[in-house]
Amino acid sequence: MKILVAVKRVVDYNVRVRVRADGSGVETANVKFSMNPFDEIAVEEAVRLKESGTATEIVAVSIGPAQAQETLRAALAIGADRAVLIQTDEAVEPLAVAKLLAAVAGRENPGLAILGKQAIDDDSNQTGQMLAALLGWPQGTFASKLAIENGRAVVTREIDGGLETVSLACPAVVTTDLRLNTPRYASLPNIMKAKKKPLEVLAPADLGVDITPRLVTLKVEEPPKRQAGVRVSDVGQLVDKLKHEAKVI
Repeated sequence: MKILVAVKRVVDYNVRVRVRADGSGVETANVKFSMNPFDEIAVEEAVRLKESGTATEIVAVSIGPAQAQETLRAALAIGADRAVLIQTDEAVEPLAVAKLLAAVAGRENPGLAILGKQAIDDDSNQTGQMLAALLGWPQGTFASKLAIENGRAVVTREIDGGLETVSLACPAVVTTDLRLNTPRYASLPNIMKAKKKPLEVLAPADLGVDITPRLVTLKVEEPPKRQAGVRVSDVGQLVDKLKHEAKVI
């Protein structure tokens, strides 16, 4: 089984995001970038499937600027076999990402596509579902456990009411949740080996996909600062403040 894993280059989760002065977006100059944490989990799960003998090859795919090659090299260091970068400097919306991944899936014919459930920069949580719809594949989203049994993907999903287990005919799309696994640290020898693994660079036009944005960002702004809390002396004062100041009752 070949596994297709999508990874995204995002602002590192340890960085405090700042909004640009003109409100056009967040500041990215001189900011540390890294692999989206949910995508790290996806790569780790694919590597574990290969180590167990279930998967034979792992192909990592990223969409973004030339610097996204670093993100793909990180995936290769964890254990992916080869990588594909669809290079563009434009902001790519989830539907366009899904179309590009569907085109790559058409070329690679994987038995399983694993994606992070969402990216921490836009929190859209759409790409995996859109990819499944475009390909006509079954999907198991928010996976906290994944097993391949008799050619089917058995996925335990985290839902509002608890856990749900679904059995999917492969090929299928799986999106990862935080509790699926703990990604490993890439060893220095594997980081060095990753530099020699194949990395193909394509343009969206090579896959026949139009990535023209369908949405326009009007303004990005910081959330309003919360006011400090106050201590009240009795219930009567609390009710009075809730009624006349907060106006919630």
